Amino acid sequence: MAGKDRKRCSFCGRYEDNVDMLMTGIDGYICNDCVEQAYTILRDEKLLQTSDFAMTELPKPKEIKAFLDDYVIGQDEAKCALAVSVYNHYKRLMQNGKDADVEIEKSNIVMVGSTGTGKTLLARTIARLLKVPFTIVDATVLTEAGYVGEDIESILTRLLQVADYKVEEAERGIVFIDEIDKIARKSDNPSITRDVSGEGVQQGLLKLLEGSVVNVPPQGGRKHPEQKMIAVNTKNILFICGGAFDGIERKIAQRLNTHVVGYDSAQNKHSIDKTDMMRYVTPQDLRSFGLIPEIVGRLPILTSLRPLDRDALRNILTEPKNSIIKQYVKLMEMDGVKLTFEPDVLDYIVDKAIEYKLGARGLRSIVETIMMDKMFEVPSSNAKTCKITKEYASRQLDKSSPAGLMAS
Repeated sequence: MAGKDRKRCSFCGRYEDNVDMLMTGIDGYICNDCVEQAYTILRDEKLLQTSDFAMTELPKPKEIKAFLDDYVIGQDEAKCALAVSVYNHYKRLMQNGKDADVEIEKSNIVMVGSTGTGKTLLARTIARLLKVPFTIVDATVLTEAGYVGEDIESILTRLLQVADYKVEEAERGIVFIDEIDKIARKSDNPSITRDVSGEGVQQGLLKLLEGSVVNVPPQGGRKHPEQKMIAVNTKNILFICGGAFDGIERKIAQRLNTHVVGYDSAQNKHSIDKTDMMRYVTPQDLRSFGLIPEIVGRLPILTSLRPLDRDALRNILTEPKNSIIKQYVKLMEMDGVKLTFEPDVLDYIVDKAIEYKLGARGLRSIVETIMMDKMFEVPSSNAKTCKITKEYASRQLDKSSPAGLMAS
């Protein structure tokens, strides 16, 4: 009778005194060894639902930068700043309450650079590497609560969607806010109208950047007013901001001129690179542009992106793993056609991009215009090769108006 009363695992048959733990079910028992074996089987069969954002290895800053180098040409300073910020963010997450005497604060980052220098591309590229929820939002659509547009909390709604509404994972994510310069204060002069998409949005962003508990509507604020709010703590969410800050060069030049006085003025003027004023940007310039001091203070890491010269634009066409030329070669290859570009065609494309002053973004517009007719005709033909010459490229661009190219 004593043997019958002893509990045993319903799977392997071992008694409770032969295993470390025996868990009780409704009509049976299971030991810890059988639980581990079941976990292994489910994992190997890919039937186990695990987190998509589990960090198994901490990438070092040099590894992060090397990954960015495969997709983004140049901008080493911005890459290093981004790599260090993301690396420190990982370490903050892995600290997870350990050594509470030293609490590591997050270092939000702001990237300043003219259009087409790679701000958004850097953010999209680093999203491939990260094992944390990552989302990109556009600041141009944000307004104060109660006005037409998106509320500030919609930023966290998108992060929740990426994290499959798992709050704990969303609370350690990264948000890239693009076009941050578009919410700058419109004017220092008082106005009879509210600045609902400028300073008002900046005031709303403060609670997100500094770290606080925010009630987030999971499906958007106004369309579903009856929905239950989700509380999200932004303390461990890293914010990366990017903006062109068009016209900030004048603010920088004014500030530099105020310091260039006395006997050293001529020497100081020669040391300033007037073709790249962005490299001298400081938090003071962001304030002069229209960001409120509280926002600037919560974006402690400030880095600038250099204007792309001719060599950089030429490399962007062909070198990155997802370069524009490689994309078209792959598209033609899928139709069984070998696509080639003569070297002088690439130089011609770069010259046009510089002429239109659209940076790297202009390269795609130009290549799309050149390739449009070929992409239409070749799939229906029996051609096995396709060569793009400078004469053909010139004819295609002549057919399209420059105004159309610059608007694309």
